[in-house]
Amino acid sequence: MTSLRLCHKCYTVLSNTRTKQYQLIKTCGKVLQNNPRKCQNSIATQSLRFNSTSTADNPNVNTTIDQDEHHKFTKLASHWWDEKGEFYALHTMNRLRIPLIRDAFVDVTDKGSKIFPLKDILILDVGSGGGILTEPLARLGATVTGIDMVEENIRIAQTHISQDPEIAGRVNYIHGAVEDLTEEGKFDAVVASEVVEHVSDVDMFISSCCKLIKPGGYFFLTTLNKTYPSYLLAVLGAEHLLKIVPPGTHDWNKFIPPEDLQLSLEQNGMTVRLLHGMCYNPVINRWSWISNTNINYAMYAVKSTQSIHPHDTIEQTDY
Repeated sequence: MTSLRLCHKCYTVLSNTRTKQYQLIKTCGKVLQNNPRKCQNSIATQSLRFNSTSTADNPNVNTTIDQDEHHKFTKLASHWWDEKGEFYALHTMNRLRIPLIRDAFVDVTDKGSKIFPLKDILILDVGSGGGILTEPLARLGATVTGIDMVEENIRIAQTHISQDPEIAGRVNYIHGAVEDLTEEGKFDAVVASEVVEHVSDVDMFISSCCKLIKPGGYFFLTTLNKTYPSYLLAVLGAEHLLKIVPPGTHDWNKFIPPEDLQLSLEQNGMTVRLLHGMCYNPVINRWSWISNTNINYAMYAVKSTQSIHPHDTIEQTDY
């Protein structure tokens, strides 16, 4: 086995961050093998600039935050409530995801009969952005905590919610990462909508979310499948041809197939109940439920105290 020497600066960074670890080791090790002087590795220099104690600002070995994604969404923070701007497709996605969440808690016979169908329900909205999903859930009576890695997103969300005193008391925003939260089994539901494809460690992210859910509680997710059609339509089409979202919004390599997401959920004591395909029509700016999950899909799972069988089947429906 070959021993690879690291300078003190690189060793310190490697002990406290996951930022480009392999490249950092390779570069520093090569420098020290050829020249025993102190490594001037730019990756190490950049990583040491993070001096905050918050996980959201200080990448370390236990974070799900991708710093490239953090930078990307910081630049987009001011656009959250522009319904004709960068996030307009997410605004219209609420027509699907809000009923999906509501109906999990409300019996079919009770739909529409209650002013606040989610009253007394505690929900964690992970990757809440400017609050475009958080606020509608609160209007249905839920008490919602939104958490986001981008501090400016939280400021935008807090400013917007302050203009609606009827629901402001039911909404709380936190700047940070989901793994920072320690209140295990607190929430009736965790929502991670259009988030999984932006984290640095999917398994850690899923595990951190599942720990926060009460037994019998729900985990709702929407994300993108890793298929050739998703690359053609969600990346090339949506970003470069139709300009629905800014170029670089998505990294196809971070998309996740439903079966992989299901496996991660099952490993954390969850049973997947429903899987829906989602289709977006940019001409009329409308989302629809479909059976095909090749591009966008929604999934929700239930936390159980009973043993989970890894080969349980799931239901796929047009909804």
